[in-house]
Amino acid sequence: MSVYNPPTLQELAVQSLLRNEASTISALEYLPINLFPPLFKEAFTGRHMELLKAVLAAWPFSYLPVGALIKTPDVELLQAVLDGVDILQTQKVRPRCWRLRVLDLRNMNQDFWDLWAGRDWYCSTETESNAQKCNELRQDLKLVTDLSLRFHLKEHQICLLQWAQKRKDCVRLCCVKMTICDFPGEIVKEVLDIFPPDNIEELEIYTNQVLPFLGHIALQLGHMTRLRKCRLTHIFLNSNTVVNNLADTEMCAAQFLSQFCKLNSLKHLSMDGISFSSDNMKLLFRCLKTPLESLTISLCHLCQADLKHLSQCQGLCHLNHLNLTGVVLARVGVTHLRVLLQNTAETLKTLELVNCRMEDYELSALLPALSQCSQLTTVNFYDNDFSTAVLKKLVQSMANLRKMTAEFYPAPLECYDPLGSVLVEEFAEIYETEHSSLALICVEDDFGKTQKIASQDADRKCWAPPEH
Repeated sequence: MSVYNPPTLQELAVQSLLRNEASTISALEYLPINLFPPLFKEAFTGRHMELLKAVLAAWPFSYLPVGALIKTPDVELLQAVLDGVDILQTQKVRPRCWRLRVLDLRNMNQDFWDLWAGRDWYCSTETESNAQKCNELRQDLKLVTDLSLRFHLKEHQICLLQWAQKRKDCVRLCCVKMTICDFPGEIVKEVLDIFPPDNIEELEIYTNQVLPFLGHIALQLGHMTRLRKCRLTHIFLNSNTVVNNLADTEMCAAQFLSQFCKLNSLKHLSMDGISFSSDNMKLLFRCLKTPLESLTISLCHLCQADLKHLSQCQGLCHLNHLNLTGVVLARVGVTHLRVLLQNTAETLKTLELVNCRMEDYELSALLPALSQCSQLTTVNFYDNDFSTAVLKKLVQSMANLRKMTAEFYPAPLECYDPLGSVLVEEFAEIYETEHSSLALICVEDDFGKTQKIASQDADRKCWAPPEH
């Protein structure tokens, strides 16, 4: 027997308003404000364009998260939203206070509209004596968005940028997160002339056109004073370039990297597959003066001088998370990493040294510094070549760190069969209960899949030496 769920009175009211759009538009100033969110959502999803514009222009709350309703880019809907802003901007007479302050076009993860409660965006009916105040708020409208500039401008991006270009003097334009992937530098510069760089909090750059791109964006980077996260991906200098162009490229890279000294809000830096000269890497590490929370350097070739300058970097003294995946740590390089671990011993929480080509010597050199990192909660040593004896010392050392909750180790060299496959069962037999705290210890098998060796709610499974 099916259960009948009759529509609520609010749902019936909204459906009635949608059936009589002309009457609804003319009576918006008398509409109870609790009907605005469901009415706007239904007008948006049902593509009632004229009603959508009118409801936006009459919005009685300070915040409107339109981006939470946009599943895929839609030029027609975006244009209707922007037209609604234009109506709001040109209104001169307001019977009551319509106080939209922030129009948010970002793709929100949570379904804000299903949880709408008004909160501090509530605006009660005002008298006409507040009309002047409403007009002032209208000039303070802020449009917030993220921009993903990949290869070329999409149709909806052209629509937004053309609209914003004409209204940047009367609407505060704010881009919070910008992703740039093989995008012409001169167009990026034009975009940053529309959306001021000092509002950007997250930046990701992917380009192989180093010379023209970095030349256009270098000065804008220095103005990103609110930047918290920066990711540089696959930026490399072409060694086959003629000498003069290579010198110009090095100069552009130096100009770009020197701007990091101005990024006083930077907390997270990630560099994946980049290749700068040793002089430029030295420049970057010298410019990182504001304490970082996380640093990721993956799939990058760092020479001994780079690692030395990394260990001396002033901005890494309070690091919480360090990831050096794919960075080769030779005998000399591990010495500099040991210095860095000693400098961050009181703050470091997670450490990833995956595929660093470390062997017994490198791991033994790191053990004293690792044992001092009292705040560590997670370590990952996958894809390195350790013997059973040295790996056993590592696990014992980690057992003394009381905040450790997850450990990931490679199988010891002795646990491989003649064909190079991991003998997981033999490896598992080596682990025994050692300490009482929650932990997870994992290894990789020969197919790169994680094998959980030990995990309990009450006991920490650790690898202990056999009794004599």
